[in-house]
Amino acid sequence: MQFIEKLKAQLRITPNNLLYDRALLWLFLSLLVIGLIAVSSASIPVGARLFNDSFYFAKRDAIYVVLSIFACYTVLNIPTTFWEKYYGYIFWIAIILLVMVLIPGIGSRINGARRWIPMIFFNFQPAEFAKLALTCFLASYFTRRYDEVRSRKLSALKPFIVMGVLGALLLLQPDLGSTVVLFVITFGLLWIVGANLWQFLALGCSGVLLVLWLAISSAYRFKRLTGFSDPFKDPYGTGFQLSNSLMAFGRGEITGEGLGNSIQKLEYLPEAHTDFVMAVVGEEFGLIGILFVIALLALLVFRAMKIGRESLQLEQRFKGFFAFGISFWIFFQGFVNLGMALGLLPTKGLTFPLVSYGGSSLIIMSVCIGILLRIDHENRLMRGGHARLRDD
Repeated sequence: MQFIEKLKAQLRITPNNLLYDRALLWLFLSLLVIGLIAVSSASIPVGARLFNDSFYFAKRDAIYVVLSIFACYTVLNIPTTFWEKYYGYIFWIAIILLVMVLIPGIGSRINGARRWIPMIFFNFQPAEFAKLALTCFLASYFTRRYDEVRSRKLSALKPFIVMGVLGALLLLQPDLGSTVVLFVITFGLLWIVGANLWQFLALGCSGVLLVLWLAISSAYRFKRLTGFSDPFKDPYGTGFQLSNSLMAFGRGEITGEGLGNSIQKLEYLPEAHTDFVMAVVGEEFGLIGILFVIALLALLVFRAMKIGRESLQLEQRFKGFFAFGISFWIFFQGFVNLGMALGLLPTKGLTFPLVSYGGSSLIIMSVCIGILLRIDHENRLMRGGHARLRDD
């Protein structure tokens, strides 16, 4: 038995005597590197056409990766008490940013949507910050009102009202995809908290019906909703993006065409380096490459949930709810992006976490990883990890 325990200790990815989650850190860095490689390959044609520089987007993505690592390191040094104390300020900053982006002259309109605020290095997307702000707000709310949410009737209505305020501002951009992400975070945390079952189900069904109504009430969204069922019926219209995405996956087969050998990225597949970067990964690295990226993201989500569970076991509810909210966010956004590229879900403008091109998404997601690492670090100190290090 002692031999087995020693063997487990040697094979453990993150030894107990470390003060941080080494596995989570390496998963984070691996996805960033894979994303940089994928974006560099997928963006060559569009960079050459728009800026006469094949590696224009690759250079910018490299800057985003460096900024993301710096953001993660910075947040890692911030105690979680900061987020718990200033959750209200963070939430109101998100509200102000979402209002600002709707003001002509401040918000930038791209492809018919006003979702970005021009910054020095990149266009900042307030929707990404809103996801973080809502997760922080709900973690604090459920910590303060834990017994109330679990026992009192209609207590789960308040979090959905808060979510609805952010969602309404997002829909004005319009951004239905980010609104659905906010709903999933709220719904998932209510499940973790253990809200009353009947109101939990009632609010969940109401949210689903609302999303469906929003989808069919807009002609543009309705075309997207129906177009994914048979993209080749109108391959040059509503099914243009998805049909080219499916052709990319089809060409990749099992092992792929090789790095840089994608055909669909040659101006056939729109947004090849952003929303549909996984289609290029599938074409160049095949099923093996896709499964590898999915495995990395799944392990990252697993580690986040593990940190959340350990926090709740240590009776650190804010940390636990915060970690679970981030894990729901990462999982759902990755699931939707890949499902969209594979034609399993309607096309929505959601990036693949830590892989797709986009400064706002990369930096905010890296902030989330920094928060998770900090929560895990504080948990290890509570469990006596610091004492074990001194003994060693």
